[in-house]
Amino acid sequence: MGLIITLIIGGVVGWLASIAMKTNAQMGWIANVAVGVVGSMLGYGIAGLLGFTAVGGIARFIVAFGGAVLLIFILSRLGIFRKS
Repeated sequence: MGLIITLIIGGVVGWLASIAMKTNAQMGWIANVAVGVVGSMLGYGIAGLLGFTAVGGIARFIVAFGGAVLLIFILSRLGIFRKS
């Protein structure tokens, strides 16, 4: 059950990040889920390196969203996603 919740939340986070970064037209639902899940891990890793622990639902969402936005930014610089 935890995996299903992770995929659903990852999809929502990835979708919102793709809207914020204006790459929603290039991304399908699989890319949204992948970016959301991997971006969340990236965000939590960076937050941990900075000494920040996300406690509570809103803080966790902000860290996950920030990581997904950072991942889309990196991927767009590599030429994988282009802003439309």
